[in-house]
Amino acid sequence: MNASLIQNIIYVVVLVALAFPLGTWMANVYAGRPGRIFGFLKPIERGLYRLAGVDPAKDMTWKGWSWAVLIFSFLSTVVVYALQRLQAHLPFNPAGLPAVSPDSSFNTAISFVTNTNWQGYSGEATMSYFTQMAALAVQNFLSAAVGMAVMVALARGLSKTAKGLGNFWVDMTRSTLYILLPLSFVFALILVSQGVVQTFRAPVTAELTQKTKAADGTVIDTQTISVGPVASQIAIKQLGTNGGGYYNANSAHPIENPTPLSNFLQCLAILAIGAGCCITFGTIVGDGRQGKMLLAAMTLMFVLALVGATLAERAPSRLLHDAGATASNMEGKETRIGVDGSTLWAVATTSASNGSVNSMHDSYTPIGGLFPMLLMMLGEVVFGGVGSGLYGMILFVVFTVFISGLLVGRTPEYLGKKIGPFEMKMAAIGILIPCASVLVAAAIAVVAPKGYAGICNQGAHGFSEMLYATTSASNNNGSAFAGLSANTPFWNYLLGLCMVICRFGVIIPVLAIAGSMSARKVTPEGPGTLPTHTPLFIVLLIAVVLLVGALNFVPALFLGPVLEHVSAFRS
Repeated sequence: MNASLIQNIIYVVVLVALAFPLGTWMANVYAGRPGRIFGFLKPIERGLYRLAGVDPAKDMTWKGWSWAVLIFSFLSTVVVYALQRLQAHLPFNPAGLPAVSPDSSFNTAISFVTNTNWQGYSGEATMSYFTQMAALAVQNFLSAAVGMAVMVALARGLSKTAKGLGNFWVDMTRSTLYILLPLSFVFALILVSQGVVQTFRAPVTAELTQKTKAADGTVIDTQTISVGPVASQIAIKQLGTNGGGYYNANSAHPIENPTPLSNFLQCLAILAIGAGCCITFGTIVGDGRQGKMLLAAMTLMFVLALVGATLAERAPSRLLHDAGATASNMEGKETRIGVDGSTLWAVATTSASNGSVNSMHDSYTPIGGLFPMLLMMLGEVVFGGVGSGLYGMILFVVFTVFISGLLVGRTPEYLGKKIGPFEMKMAAIGILIPCASVLVAAAIAVVAPKGYAGICNQGAHGFSEMLYATTSASNNNGSAFAGLSANTPFWNYLLGLCMVICRFGVIIPVLAIAGSMSARKVTPEGPGTLPTHTPLFIVLLIAVVLLVGALNFVPALFLGPVLEHVSAFRS
């Protein structure tokens, strides 16, 4: 057993163990009991409510929640767009970067507000320090907090003692003030200790130890190294499952991710809150077994995907195979991170709606690249984004309970509440909207000259590049195959629409289910009640996730990674 494999096993063990104290603490935060250590933040919380004119005791209906989420997100989009367009005239721009183009500003604004953080640009060469902090880093907090607040509203609606859905503004404030900010502050300090940069200095010029020549014969003896407030943004980008990197190379960059410890901790941070949300959910609904069931199902699917991706990347590439070599596929990977560390990150970032990378997925083997793509196609429910992964998985739970009820001839129930036609319609909408978005957007890109003009490879791999992009945007992930030139008006507008449709096309049905279920009476358990915390239900849930989530994409996957894999070994 090599060191990399041991590290991955330790990772899974630590992740699951961390979920319990973190999830319990988050449940206490939403109950208004953040702990004595955060007592000094209470006056700030009350002051924010007074400043915004919010009555924290006022309960909101699901429609009120929906309008609050939509209005807040719209205003956030306008602000982020404006800061990009005006950055040439704003402070903290030592490199004198110009305004961002309208189409890229549109895409980036929607991307960060929807917690997707897709980046079609090079961060260090496009965004000023002020834009990175005031626009992007702020939305890293707020978009994550929105997802967490919606998850809490759903949990309250499903609770047997439901008294309402709570208040959007209160839950979002508590998510930011008591959870995301403190964790990010501590994590940023740890990253700084590992060598991640945190400064307002201008780019640094370093002398090269080995001079090179440019194509025109000019001798290059220096290199400009971009620096900036990196650690603070990296901390929240991972904890909030945002993923937008400060540098174009993202977490493969040695300044953004310099040591083995920083690599392990950043990868752990990607899934930590998402795993903790399972325990938070179980605590809020009053049945801890439900949270453990969700955590077990997610962990099992995560491990299966990790094993599959790792085995695929450990196999030699086609060229190495033809040459008789047995080396692993190291193309697009950092030598210091290796195959196992790269696939662990790839699976983690596509399990969550994170999108950060420490290797280039475009260089993976066809089957190795299939697993990250498939994880996104499942709807980002294997841990998923903070809050969003949990409520996405609950949609599949509703489906599983409904199907199981049909099989045994009983009215489907979940947590003692009957599931009716309205809940099923909303669950179907929430699950199918991202599926439709992926396939329709990919079809548009394939037939549009400006769509396939951006691919770097022809044939099946080129199709995989486009399919991966629409999958990433539609499921609010943000990772990229890196072989697609997507910073064009066509791709910026197409992917921007995918992000906004799928973010709110899932949130609103989830809130509708929460509102409907909160008004339902609790039915006492009987002999025919389906237990939703047993190993059998975990197997049923995983089967439904794979069948409903994955079967929609089988033809597309066969046209992309599967066809590429088969073609590579065709005689």
